Amino acid sequence: MLQDTVTLQHQLEYRKKLMDKINEIHSADNLNTILIEIKDSIAALFDAERITIYLADSKNNLLISKVKSGSELKKIVVPVSETSLAGYCAIRGTIINIKNAYDQHELMMINSNLKFDNSWDSKSGFVTRQVLCVPMKFQNTLIGVIQIINKKGDIPYDDVDCSYAMELSTSLSIAIHNIYRLTVTTKVVRYKSRYNYLLDKNLIDDKILEKASNHPEVATVGMDTVLMKEFAIGRDQMAKNLSYFFGSEFIGYDPTATPLEEELLRRVKPERLSKEWWVPYKIENGILHIIIDDPTDLQRQDILKFIYPEYKRISYIGAFRDDILSYITLFYYHGHSVGSSASIDDILNKMDDSDDLEIDSESQRVSEQDSVIVQLVNKIIIDAVNNKVSDIHIEPFPGKEDIQVRMRIDGRCKVYQKIPYKYKYAIPSRIKIMCNLDISERRKPQDGKIDFKKFGPLNVELRVATVPTAGQLEDVVMRVLASGEPIPFDNLGLTERNRRVLDASVRQPYGLVLVVGPTGSGKTTTLHSAISVINTVDTKIWTAEDPVEITQRGLRQVQVHPKIGFTFAAALRSFLRADPDVIMVGEMRDQETAEIAVECSLTGHLVFSTLHTNSAPETITRLLDMELDPFSFSDAILCILAQRLARKLCSCKVEYVPTGQEIDDIIVEYGEEDFVKTGITPADIRLFRAVGCPKCGDVGYKGRLGLHELLEGTDAIKALIKKKSEIEYIRKQAIKDGMTTLKQDGILKCFQGLTDMKEVRKVCIK
Repeated sequence: MLQDTVTLQHQLEYRKKLMDKINEIHSADNLNTILIEIKDSIAALFDAERITIYLADSKNNLLISKVKSGSELKKIVVPVSETSLAGYCAIRGTIINIKNAYDQHELMMINSNLKFDNSWDSKSGFVTRQVLCVPMKFQNTLIGVIQIINKKGDIPYDDVDCSYAMELSTSLSIAIHNIYRLTVTTKVVRYKSRYNYLLDKNLIDDKILEKASNHPEVATVGMDTVLMKEFAIGRDQMAKNLSYFFGSEFIGYDPTATPLEEELLRRVKPERLSKEWWVPYKIENGILHIIIDDPTDLQRQDILKFIYPEYKRISYIGAFRDDILSYITLFYYHGHSVGSSASIDDILNKMDDSDDLEIDSESQRVSEQDSVIVQLVNKIIIDAVNNKVSDIHIEPFPGKEDIQVRMRIDGRCKVYQKIPYKYKYAIPSRIKIMCNLDISERRKPQDGKIDFKKFGPLNVELRVATVPTAGQLEDVVMRVLASGEPIPFDNLGLTERNRRVLDASVRQPYGLVLVVGPTGSGKTTTLHSAISVINTVDTKIWTAEDPVEITQRGLRQVQVHPKIGFTFAAALRSFLRADPDVIMVGEMRDQETAEIAVECSLTGHLVFSTLHTNSAPETITRLLDMELDPFSFSDAILCILAQRLARKLCSCKVEYVPTGQEIDDIIVEYGEEDFVKTGITPADIRLFRAVGCPKCGDVGYKGRLGLHELLEGTDAIKALIKKKSEIEYIRKQAIKDGMTTLKQDGILKCFQGLTDMKEVRKVCIK
């Protein structure tokens, strides 16, 4: 009787503590209060050594822990799947109570796929034993998972613990939902005043503001850009909206604008203007007009009064940031100010037109017109960067034929300018000086790199290759390195099936993911976008690249140097000693690199790489021809993505109904049997043709899009690899598994109006 009384009293005390904790949770006004300040006391409530509270990321199908009892681990990311304790709890929506996390038999009794990842224990020295996982749900929506670990006394959690944990889960779910709703509502209210014009015109509503405010790019590009880019708000409409909001004029870019006098422009360097987002525009009636991204910014207004003290009145005009950058380029680099010339023709006119004999000494050739040659090369590079050129080709000819400068835009070469033949030695020499190459050596190819910020106003790098040509001349090819952030994974243009398979592959704990295609087909860009999905603080990612073009915070990126023996294979070996979770190797150039990559993928690492092959099925035969072990390779492969880039139709495109012959040709190219499976009837087919407008330079195309062919490493494909089957059998099985070929993917994108058949046929055979 006494024992029952003591037990009852203990339960009442415990119940009171639980209710106090629940009240504390509901009184919290933000997630940090719950997940940081209250966490330790929640763990103590269950006599647990630690507690992990996972919040659900439904978009990426992940569980992310924001807190942990203990300071050695800050964050854990777990996929919502049956392969982990918390993931299984989330996907099944049921409580699981584990007596010993290391007892695989106990885990298999719950589910054959269930595993315990002991890597966290290995890193921290902590030993996990008892685990109680409870799902957090609100109105059938997964909020997260509570994971209570190691009950003091080394005893299992009982039914009472489970009951209290479920009650705690319910309270946490309600509290987190309410805090999230309050946060979103606050954001929407804050944005309402800024977008009042758009709201009044019914161009947006509260739901759109809520979605836009939670967009992952808001922090980097701003809410205005997200609304225009993702929610179809026109640029003119946004400009009018911001004009009302700021109470000032809001203008777009005018390429005919005349820059101010040079003395005023010289006061501030263009690099500073690009960082502070303003530029002096014009003077009218003694008033200085400044273009700025926020005309109400009082701090910058005070600075501008200090820079231009002679102007008692300064007017502030609003503009988008990209338009401000265009004005800076126009005034400082294209205009007559700050030592620059208005156009390439102005620079060419400065050159000496006399018919002096060519001078043999390289140094004399460069110095003869040194200042003009410097301006000319800088102008070529600046124009290339501003026009989003990928490659610059300097092509001198023997005799007195002019030098031809061509630029590759959207994959097509165009003539940019012709330069007098007299400078066919000076221009290549100037470029070689910029990248520290030997200007006296013209008999063999040389490779180098230009860090242009040392010579001009743009922070850009160029990879340079010189090639000896007939007549003791040299061609120079400069590739503009696409430095910057990776393209968001959802913007790669993958079909739903391809996106799902690739996303599932990059979330695997180990294996091999390959992206294949010719040079310049966007392989590295796609790899970086895929890696960005798993680039979290708890994942160690090493990359070996040549060169490092795209940078991501969180990656440890390495530039290989084959000339000194630091090859891709050498980098891979060093990575294995540097505790990697994920490895990216820029290219499988040889058998050694391929063998090490496969070995890495079989020893618990996720490996990404590229290869120069024409299609996904051909990649398998190519690697087998490199004498890779078919059994190891088949075990390693997760997926192979073949890719091409086709020019995208400009918005000036025109829709038309194709002729019967066109439709028949398209169906034959797609494959008659495969076309039937798409469910598209010939009568429904509509195509688009290029027209041309000022926006696209009258060519009808602007930008490029990816065409993809994704081969999934299914059991059937793995069996064919082990048999070293012919490529046709591999292709048929891949199509049976759901793969669409490059041309099929291109044809489907033609139906969507993204490109046309002419472009698809240029880059795809099958």
